[in-house]
Amino acid sequence: MASIEQQYIRNFCIIAHIDHGKSTLADRLMEKTGTVTLREMKEQLLDGMDLERERGITIKAKAVAMRYKYKGREYELNLIDTPGHVDFQYEVSRSLSCCEGAVLLADAFQGVEAQTVANAFLAMEHDLKIIPCLSKIDLNHARPAAVIEEMEQTLAIDPDEVQAISGKTGAGVEELLAAIIETVPAPVGSREDVLQAMVFDSHYDKFRGAVTYVRVMNGTVKKGDKIRFLRGETTHDVTEVGQFIPTPRATDELCAGQVGYLICNIKSLELVNIGDTVSIPGPDAAKPLPGYQEPKRMVFCGLYPSDGQDFEQLRDALNKLRINDPSFVFEPETSDALGFGFRCGFLGLLHMEIVQQRLEQESDVDLVQTAPNVTYHIINKKGQEVEIHKPQDVPDAGEIEEFLQPIVRVSLLQPSEFIGPVMQLCTERRGVQVRTEYLSPTRAMLVYDLPLAEVIYDLHDKLKSATRGYGTMDYEIRDYVPADLVRLDMLVNGKRVDALSIICNRADADRRGRAVVKKLKSEIDRHMFEIAIQAAIGTRVIARETVKALSKNVTAKCYGGDISRKRKLWAKQKEGKKRMKSIGSVDIPQKAFMAVLETGDDQK
Repeated sequence: MASIEQQYIRNFCIIAHIDHGKSTLADRLMEKTGTVTLREMKEQLLDGMDLERERGITIKAKAVAMRYKYKGREYELNLIDTPGHVDFQYEVSRSLSCCEGAVLLADAFQGVEAQTVANAFLAMEHDLKIIPCLSKIDLNHARPAAVIEEMEQTLAIDPDEVQAISGKTGAGVEELLAAIIETVPAPVGSREDVLQAMVFDSHYDKFRGAVTYVRVMNGTVKKGDKIRFLRGETTHDVTEVGQFIPTPRATDELCAGQVGYLICNIKSLELVNIGDTVSIPGPDAAKPLPGYQEPKRMVFCGLYPSDGQDFEQLRDALNKLRINDPSFVFEPETSDALGFGFRCGFLGLLHMEIVQQRLEQESDVDLVQTAPNVTYHIINKKGQEVEIHKPQDVPDAGEIEEFLQPIVRVSLLQPSEFIGPVMQLCTERRGVQVRTEYLSPTRAMLVYDLPLAEVIYDLHDKLKSATRGYGTMDYEIRDYVPADLVRLDMLVNGKRVDALSIICNRADADRRGRAVVKKLKSEIDRHMFEIAIQAAIGTRVIARETVKALSKNVTAKCYGGDISRKRKLWAKQKEGKKRMKSIGSVDIPQKAFMAVLETGDDQK
């Protein structure tokens, strides 16, 4: 592809709620611009991962360069396709930094959803030109007028600017391309200046090493140039530059305003920091660009190989996955109950589920996963603030001055008739109402401050149940606030099982403790001896259940006669069980570790 003048380049992304048609619209744009032929076309062309195609969601942001003739001029349109789910918010913010415009989609039937609002505000913060669109207008039950009114109410969008499109049939896509060219500003920056490019993503190719996705802000980069990563402080030779069309295609150079990739024979993705600045080596290097915030890992859980021998295999699998997804972290840890494993940090519950699925699919390791928990802060008696990633790290109550928990601001959108059940749901989870907004006569948005721990367990599922599937939610981290929290331990046969400990509110501890021991009783198989399952706070036991022993009828052969003979046999059996209990170990199945997630609501 020949180089193109900067004034004819447009960089834009597509932002929307989950399942509002981003990837389908991207397919139509590539088709209309002739980037891919009809023969190469398949649904969700940019979603390359098996999991993305299987679940029908976008997990990783993708970039594609398209050429399009408009009014006799050829334009280069660089599209960055972004995920819609709240867990991958940081992927969206990285993509926005590389664009000048954003196509904002709202489903013509479902209307403005929680994530639509969050992503629109994110685009406004980045000063992007927003092109509002109504997608899926081909649906029989579309309600365009009502949805445009919602967009006007919530996002202050001029109704005359809204484009009506259908990613499925291709209706309105040419008008959208014209709007992008007419309204999105051309990138600023000079091709004569020193090279300055932003790294917005990377992936690992086993034949060619790290492939770095960049948006060039100033200057030009060619094959054979020497470049330097300013934050990583490493220097490399460029072996190839190119653009995704949508498959990688080598070009002569990448100039200011363009989006593409660099290959520099980098053997490890550790050297490529997302948000880093690429420039030239030496004192004349450009200034570093303001990078991204490091993604915050909010949910932690333990991953252990079910067979202890697979520890190294699991380490390799995690390393391999970390290469393509730098947003999760892991460190080795040991557990008395589960042996050697890893403590992993994720952006949210969906992210955790996806990493676990990718591990099982791509590396064939059988996993045992402990219940997820969030990061707490503790101020001890010495006045030091300590981060707590797992319940086992919580010190004794006497050493804690203050226990702090993360609070998130949750926006919940639902039809107005479900406001009551949703408010009850938030109140039960210690939510503090911030405000209520009516987007239209039939839809309302409730904003609550809730503890993150209450959100990650089952709020999303319960919201879907309470609103018959129509409710959506989005959350952002606010702050850490003091709370009355305790560590609830589970004892099996008098021994503390560290992997079953949880941190919960003191007022909830009794209910949670009773619910978990009941659940464990049903999950743990009967052994040859009696098993006591207890929930305790410190040394105080608050709930107990007993798994009865399997017993053999030792007196079956005694017909009649003196009772003392039977007593003797029973005493002997009791003695044997006592001895067995002291040396026997209890097998705890994987399902039991997930039992601590049960909050007790389902036990009624």
